[in-house]
Amino acid sequence: MTTARRAAAAFLAVTLSLHALAADLASLLPERLKAIVAVEFTIQTEIERRQVTIAGTVVDDRGTIIIPGANIPSGLGVDQLKDFKVYLPEQDESTPAKYLGQDELTGFHFVRATDGLLAKLKPITSFAKAPEPPLGTELWGLGLRGKDEDFKPYALSSRVAMITTLPNKTALTGQDLGAPGLPVFDTEGRLVGLTLSSFGQNYLLFSRTQAGTPVMLVNADESSVVLLADEFLPYLNRVPASPTGRPVTSIGIYGLQPVDPDVAKLLKLERQSGLVVSDILEDSPAAKAGLQDRDIVLAIDGKPLPRLRPDRSVVGYFGQEVLKRNAGDVMTLTVLRGTERKEVKVTLGEEPKMVRESERRYFERLGFTAREFLTADLMAQRAKPAEMGGAVVNFVRPNSPVANAGLRPDDWIREIDGVEVRSYAEAVDKLAAVENDKARAEFVLLTRRGGETQVLRVKLN
Repeated sequence: MTTARRAAAAFLAVTLSLHALAADLASLLPERLKAIVAVEFTIQTEIERRQVTIAGTVVDDRGTIIIPGANIPSGLGVDQLKDFKVYLPEQDESTPAKYLGQDELTGFHFVRATDGLLAKLKPITSFAKAPEPPLGTELWGLGLRGKDEDFKPYALSSRVAMITTLPNKTALTGQDLGAPGLPVFDTEGRLVGLTLSSFGQNYLLFSRTQAGTPVMLVNADESSVVLLADEFLPYLNRVPASPTGRPVTSIGIYGLQPVDPDVAKLLKLERQSGLVVSDILEDSPAAKAGLQDRDIVLAIDGKPLPRLRPDRSVVGYFGQEVLKRNAGDVMTLTVLRGTERKEVKVTLGEEPKMVRESERRYFERLGFTAREFLTADLMAQRAKPAEMGGAVVNFVRPNSPVANAGLRPDDWIREIDGVEVRSYAEAVDKLAAVENDKARAEFVLLTRRGGETQVLRVKLN
């Protein structure tokens, strides 16, 4: 067969495949559209109320809906997420919904529709699950147009180009397959997975005046990344008990790095994965169990760490293994300490207060939000528990007095006008006094950023 004939035959096969898929979609689509919705809510920031609409997938008969974690900015307080509503595809009327919180393991935010909508919804768990798709398998996914188009649904199709583990098993397709957070099916209508946020693609941008400049483009509306069903179906029952997302399990290790290849060769660890421990929080479960900096974790409960590529994926695997367990559970770690292997039994605990739970206050005249200093800040600032205190900058309004002085989010406020602030309450009292003193022309902040101290003179008038 000539090259031309082979190309014509390949084109004909693809064309016939697309026609067959289109015919199948006509019968499969109506029931599967019942599993997707649009979720609308308001993010209340210090300076604006921003309305957000994202796609969600129905996961149970109670009207529980999941939306990807990447679609809601991290660090927001629970009280900053308001007025949740749900729209059905091709509907312009909404029904109220309740925000249930974010699950730390899966990253999903959970929302629940009101009872009046349940009869019109169908959970993805009601569809048969497809086996892991081989390379070249034809898949199709769903998307929703915007509110101004009454969330009109559409379908996309593509073929599996790659299966990888990051640390969850993920399929990559040749072209965009659907909106992030919506289900993906095979040609028989079986559930394959959920589309994740796109990884982005690298391009070179050329102009008349300069050579190619590297740029990365990310499609926020569609993606070619599919989290396979086995990676999330077992965890759809992890609906948070409260909007804060608790309970959240913690081990107290804030630094984990894959073993350097040269070090692995020296230690004869080339054929297995290892994670180097650092930044162990004092009085944490890891510290109480006797874990030490530079310990190398080789196995969890007797099971060796998986060999993943890139190596960094093993860090995500370890974190997920912690989150799959409950506070009070014992996790046995096999560690290499020097040349000696040890079994360390760690009784897991509850995660200390998180940023989304923290107290915070916005100072309009100064132009920033201060929040309480948390345990996680100790590690970020390389500080000791005895130093815990003061306040952390959570938000800085552009072109505000503090922004012009150089203050940035995550700066640690240690002194105000030369006086040490030992607690969040003291910081708030002093900042409020400055805020309310209309005659005040300036004040001074002493802050710490990445281990370095700086003095900022803030001009108010």
